[in-house]
Amino acid sequence: QVQLVESGGGLVQPGESLRLSCAASGFIFSWYGMGWYRQAPGKERELVATITSTGGMSTYADSVKGRFTISRDNAKNTVYLQMNSLKPEDTAVYYCNGRREAWGVVYDYWGQGTQVTVSS
Repeated sequence: QVQLVESGGGLVQPGESLRLSCAASGFIFSWYGMGWYRQAPGKERELVATITSTGGMSTYADSVKGRFTISRDNAKNTVYLQMNSLKPEDTAVYYCNGRREAWGVVYDYWGQGTQVTVSS
């Protein structure tokens, strides 16, 4: 049974930091590219950051570049999102995603999300 379980969300003040974690199980984690997405109330889900299966390459949305860092530990089947200098506009539900494409088949897994609220 595939599971992606996010943790680490919460309420913080502007300028503070949070570290999100996503624990994966039920699939071969090291074969999958991983990503973090977020969805704010009334808005579409948007890509925040991605990391390749080996962790050798990552990408970021322009809105979080220089503030957020995605990383992974394949030994622990976990992907992280370090969020620094948080802003109120970072408030959203953050979702973990695992994706792999092989022989024309796309494997796409999602977590349930964790709420991040940035407010003074």
